[in-house]
Amino acid sequence: MNSRMQALLIVLCVWAVVYLPALGSLAIKGEEGRRIFPAIRMLETGDYVVPQVGTNPYFRKPPLVNWLVAVSFKIFGVRNEWTARLPSALAVLAVAIAFVTVARASLGPRGSTVASLIWLTNIGMIEKGRLIEIEALYVSLSGLAIIFWLSFWTQKKSAWLIWVPASTFLGLGMLAKGPTLLVFFYGIALAILWQTRNWRLLFHPAHFVALAIMLGIFGAWAVPFAKTTTMQLAMHKWSIQFSERLSGTNFQFLNWIQNVPRGLVYFLPWLILVPFMRFSEFHDDTQRQLADALAWGTLVPFLAVNLVPGAAARYSMPSLVPGSWLLAMSYAGGALRWHNKPHVGSERAWAKVVTAFVVVGLLIGGIGYPVAALALRDKQQVKRAAATINAAVPAGETLYVVNPHYQPVLFYVKAPLEYVRSTTELPADTRYFLIRAEKGEEAATTEKWTRRRTHELARVIDYGKREMILFEVGP
Repeated sequence: MNSRMQALLIVLCVWAVVYLPALGSLAIKGEEGRRIFPAIRMLETGDYVVPQVGTNPYFRKPPLVNWLVAVSFKIFGVRNEWTARLPSALAVLAVAIAFVTVARASLGPRGSTVASLIWLTNIGMIEKGRLIEIEALYVSLSGLAIIFWLSFWTQKKSAWLIWVPASTFLGLGMLAKGPTLLVFFYGIALAILWQTRNWRLLFHPAHFVALAIMLGIFGAWAVPFAKTTTMQLAMHKWSIQFSERLSGTNFQFLNWIQNVPRGLVYFLPWLILVPFMRFSEFHDDTQRQLADALAWGTLVPFLAVNLVPGAAARYSMPSLVPGSWLLAMSYAGGALRWHNKPHVGSERAWAKVVTAFVVVGLLIGGIGYPVAALALRDKQQVKRAAATINAAVPAGETLYVVNPHYQPVLFYVKAPLEYVRSTTELPADTRYFLIRAEKGEEAATTEKWTRRRTHELARVIDYGKREMILFEVGP
């Protein structure tokens, strides 16, 4: 681990084994449709400012993840699960590389490599880094900002290096999911400045320039977006989403009370080592001070976000990066101890534990996912539903989709797709159209086509048990 190149090779190998096997074998699910379909529409329409799902603008999140999926599709020339999910896996890799390069001078060769391995093999990132959901990108950008800030602060670099590089990642992070990542970034920064009584750094001109850069990156998309006629509606959607989180609309106590435990589970198996950290074992006062600040700067935002009434445990995932730094710092600094059993705290014993946990991550990614993909190959509802549609619609026939939202089944439909908002927008020469089941009766009884009538060809159940009906318009 003494060589930087050796550390990079280790990180690349672990990342490849954990994140690449069977990356594209499981059907898209959950929120993945909301990241993929706007990217497809961007490529089809050339409009990269207003994300769309079908014909409907999608306002709930900024478009960075959609842009990256579109770029991946464009580069590889193919649209499948693997190319859709690759940006998430690459974002995770970027943080791992930052640990063994940027943070190397701060954590040391061994500590930086261990921090990278902790990051790559925790349950939370293994799950999210293999899906094209916002968390992998958003958490990674938050992590890069924290790594750059922490590294340059501990190395006593200029205020410009401390603030400006981090601001770039914060600006990109706002383009991924809005300003929530600032809670975790400033949780770390303020805890350290409070611990060291170095408040002047907060008011240095470099910090204000960094804020301008961060807002400028976000504004590069937001200003053109604001010029569209949809800005008022978007602001309304954003304000509702924010207020719902704070007020706990549709609040469910059982889910809310599980946020903190679920958030902790994301850090497994490494969470098991946290009780063994003993900051008093650090030989240097500066390290003890930094460890205390990192602990508070990680814990307070973690609890604050998870205790918001409308929060979900995944919102607190940016805590994984400072958690990885702190645990690796404790390992490298000899601050992992069990006082009643001194031999358990030996360097060799802890090295074996770290190796075992890395192996667990390798087994989950390298074997667990391929086995799961093989076992579920014939049981994936979304692909079965798409097969039914593909069998019913002749090759080359246009399939009109009526206000579909983000049904994952459409990703696997082979027919050319055209989106409309309602049955009244269907053209007169329509032959096949797909509509949500609750609108089925309306579609079947429409008098839109003179001397023609609709025939129900099939009903399919998409992901989440949402039913759609395929109609043929014929004599």
